[in-house]
Amino acid sequence: MNADTSRAATYEAYSERMLRVLSHIQTHLDEAISPADLAGLACFSPHHFHRIFRGMTGESVMGHVRRLRLERAAWRLKFTDLPVTRLAFEACYETHESFTRAFKETFGLPPREFRQVHHQLDYPPAPSGVHYHPEGEVTGFDPETKPTGLIRIGLERWPARTVAYVRHVGPYDQVGAAWDRLCTWAAAEGLFGPGTEMLGLCHDDPEVTACDRVRYDACLAVSVDFTPRGEIGRREVPGGEYAVARHVGPYEQLSATYLELLGRWLPASGREPAALPTVERYWNDPESTPAEELETDLAILLVPRPADHMEESL
Repeated sequence: MNADTSRAATYEAYSERMLRVLSHIQTHLDEAISPADLAGLACFSPHHFHRIFRGMTGESVMGHVRRLRLERAAWRLKFTDLPVTRLAFEACYETHESFTRAFKETFGLPPREFRQVHHQLDYPPAPSGVHYHPEGEVTGFDPETKPTGLIRIGLERWPARTVAYVRHVGPYDQVGAAWDRLCTWAAAEGLFGPGTEMLGLCHDDPEVTACDRVRYDACLAVSVDFTPRGEIGRREVPGGEYAVARHVGPYEQLSATYLELLGRWLPASGREPAALPTVERYWNDPESTPAEELETDLAILLVPRPADHMEESL
């Protein structure tokens, strides 16, 4: 299988897996929909599924669910006599007021006025083209997987690394405290040098994980004989072939580069991501570098291709 054929086959497989998720959501709107369960249904790691979903459909997982529930409420307003309060409850809104506000933002009218307007039901445009269907049918969607080309993405062979790390649990914009503790310890141990590698392991996507449960490891590459002590842990970052996107600019804008890498480049790459956290590699010091000049590599380990396994066994 040549490279073009492999990429086309992978793109089709990603689309089929995403269609499976979209169909499941369509037929389970009355249930508590778990993003982790959807990731399993698509055979993607929860580490990466949500950004792949956003990249391919143009909206977040739960944003898609909320939109379909509102569209179902609109359909039922037009074609049933169900009371508005029941429709608000079925759409998973806790109050009539919050449902009315969200409905008006989407359809331009509050629910009761919308019901009184006798014209064809038109849903607002959606990037994927997928809308609520009373029979639960989803026969296809319009994938949004064309890379913009504005971000440099390439393949790199990375060696395995032993790292000392401090775990942070909470919002990503508060990881500075973990870095302070790690760097204070490293400086006392004389571990800083010109080639010292600073890495971040991102376990969770803040779009689907509660802020107070997001996990992040601030990591410093050390020798293989390092012994963990106190809050300074030890772990291995596996070697292999990584897809690497170079982000230039503030850390607050990393989400756009993640979307380009996982949501647009990956489905068209012919490759599968390993079920491991995303790695961030930091090239400069945020304390002394202007935010617009910060350089960060976002990297995902790729599952080896069959040919790679054959080469390693020779």
